[in-house]
Amino acid sequence: MTRRQLGKIAMGGPALLRAQAPENKYTGALDNFEDKVDPQAFDPVLFTRRLYEQAPLRMTFNAENRRQAEAWQKRLRAKLVELLGGFPAARGPLKPQTLEVREFPKYRREKVVFESRPGVMVLAYLLTPAGKPGPHAAMVCVPGHGRGVDDIVGIDSEGKDRTNKAGYQHDFALQAVEHGLAAVAMEPMAFGCRRDPITRKKGLGNSACQPAAGAALLLGQTMIGWRAWDVMRTIDWIETRKELDSKRVGCMGISGGGTCTLFTSAIETRIRAAMVSGYLNTFRDSILSLAHCIDNYVPGILNWCEMYDVGGLIAPRPLFVESGTRDDIFPIEASRSSFERVRKVYEAFGAPENAQQEIFEAAHSFHGVQGLPFLARHLG
Repeated sequence: MTRRQLGKIAMGGPALLRAQAPENKYTGALDNFEDKVDPQAFDPVLFTRRLYEQAPLRMTFNAENRRQAEAWQKRLRAKLVELLGGFPAARGPLKPQTLEVREFPKYRREKVVFESRPGVMVLAYLLTPAGKPGPHAAMVCVPGHGRGVDDIVGIDSEGKDRTNKAGYQHDFALQAVEHGLAAVAMEPMAFGCRRDPITRKKGLGNSACQPAAGAALLLGQTMIGWRAWDVMRTIDWIETRKELDSKRVGCMGISGGGTCTLFTSAIETRIRAAMVSGYLNTFRDSILSLAHCIDNYVPGILNWCEMYDVGGLIAPRPLFVESGTRDDIFPIEASRSSFERVRKVYEAFGAPENAQQEIFEAAHSFHGVQGLPFLARHLG
């Protein structure tokens, strides 16, 4: 080391010495013992992936024709309802109430509430296109994690109107209206106004999935099942509205809303077309391998089927799936391969054209470029 370098070190003081000194950061109890143990034997994700390879998937799709495919759907649909925790035996009165009506240049927005099950209320916005006579085809729109339903109907974090379609969900309920469809944008349980007081104090973007979804598991039920029931009850409400065509009902959602859309559409055949954005993947590559919200989990499902089998229950009804190439929550290659498995079910039904996928260059976000025209075409 030259005198000039020594002088620079002296001038820089302890901070410069610290910057040049190698950091021996402690990473855990096995530091310096790597040559004596197998680090992979301590990896819980690797352990679960090995278990996945042994998962029986007893009801995965293997039908060769439509008759066999229909029989498979009947068996798996019943098993899926069981895995979700079942649904209430009876449907009580909806007790609907309109809270507010507002007119906008291109659409009308009605804020409503109704009862999903005794003592459990749902909030929704009905958006109908202006200047277009009904009855309208209706899309049930389910938001993903974030501020809740406000974030898909053009309402900002201060409760004011916005026109820039901000955020990863891009006000997709409004986009549905722009494509000539009515939108029934609903607040999923544990989002927005459907949260407990403790979670509300943490801010608009915090969900109440935990503890609510954890409580569901303790009761032998699931958050996915609760949300699916709310969508089913939303369709019950749609059937009471003369400006909506209950024979032309679709469902769409992004992320957690995509989860709800996939599972509900698999069970509820009144949904005539579905669009799943930023979700369809494999349990192996997403839910099993990455950190996800507890609302994603269905106990025991891998004993019976994979995510693409759930998607196959929608066949032959129209299904559109979209995924971003840079989605680090639902890896793109698994989204591609999962869709191909779904498409095989549609082929067995003789309707491969009813299952479509768009891959777009973006991170985890709603796109809609091909999906919304697909829905308008099949429902309009």
